[in-house]
Amino acid sequence: MNFDELFGHLGQHTVDGLAKGSIYALVALGYTLVYGVLKLINFAHSEVFMIGTFAVLGVWNLMGATGNEGVGMTLLLLAAGLLGAALASGVTAVAVERVAYRRLRRMNAPPLIFLITAIGVSLVLSETFGIWQGRLVLGMPTLVRQKVVFSFFGTDVTNTQLITVVAALVMMVALDQFINRTRYGRGVRAVAQNPDAAALMGVNKDRVIMLIFLLGGLLAGAAALLYSVRYGNTRFNVGFLLGLKAFTAAVLGGIGNLRGALVGGLLLGVVEVYAATLTQSNWEDVAAFVVLVVVLLFRPTGLLGESLGRARA
Repeated sequence: MNFDELFGHLGQHTVDGLAKGSIYALVALGYTLVYGVLKLINFAHSEVFMIGTFAVLGVWNLMGATGNEGVGMTLLLLAAGLLGAALASGVTAVAVERVAYRRLRRMNAPPLIFLITAIGVSLVLSETFGIWQGRLVLGMPTLVRQKVVFSFFGTDVTNTQLITVVAALVMMVALDQFINRTRYGRGVRAVAQNPDAAALMGVNKDRVIMLIFLLGGLLAGAAALLYSVRYGNTRFNVGFLLGLKAFTAAVLGGIGNLRGALVGGLLLGVVEVYAATLTQSNWEDVAAFVVLVVVLLFRPTGLLGESLGRARA
C-alpha cells in the first residue's frame, strides 16, 4: 500500500478523480432518467455513448482536424464534435426506444424481457461497430493540449480537467432545472410518479418516454466529446466498462435520482484514482465494483435514494 504517494498528493488525485467521475456522471444520468420513469435498466445506453465517440471522430476527420489548429478553429472543431456526438447519440437512443422497447411496453412484457432485450441491443450495436470500424483502438487528433491553468496548495488543475468538471456541472444544473421547473419536466415527474394518473391528466406517456431517451442520449453525446478530448481514442467496445461504471455511479448515488447520479459519478471517480494510487496497479476497476456491492448490501437505495418522481418543483 503506497500511502505516502496517496496522502502526499491527495489534492492532485482528488482533482484527477473528479475529472474522471464527471464523465461517469453524465453517462449515469441517462441510466437514471430511464430507470426513474420506466424502472428499466437500459444497458444499451453504454453503446449510445460509444456511438457518440465515433461521431466525434467522424466529424473531426471530415473537417480535417490535425491537432495543430489555432484557437478559433479548435473551438469550431469542439463545437462541431459536440453537435455531431449529441445528434448521433440522441437519435440512437430514441431509435433504441422505438425499435426495442416500445412494442414490449405495449405488450406489458415482464421486466426480465426488457433486461434481456437491453443486453441484446447493446451487443448488436457494439458488434456492428466492431465489424464496420474494426476492433482496434482508433486514435483522435489532440485538439486540446494539456496544460496547467492554475494551482492551489500544490495541486495543479489542467485545462482538460477544468473543462470536464465544469461542463458536467453546467449540464447537470441545466437538466435539473429542466426537470424541476419546466412544463415538460413536470410531465416527466408525473409519469415517473404515477403514469396512469398522468395519462388521465392529459400527459402523453409515449412523448415523455421519447423525451427522456433523447435527453439521456444528448448527455451521452456530451460525455463522448469530453472523453475524446481527455483520452483521445475510441473503440467498438469503449462503452462496455465505462457504461458499467456509470451504472455503478447511478446506483451509488441513488438510481432514479438526478443529483445522486452526479454525486455517485464524482465519488466513484475519486475512489478509483485513490485505489489505483494505493495499489499501484489496475485495481481501480475492482474498487468500482466493490463499491457497488457495498452500497447494495448496506444502502440499496443509494446515498441520496430519492426517486425522480419525487423531485421538487
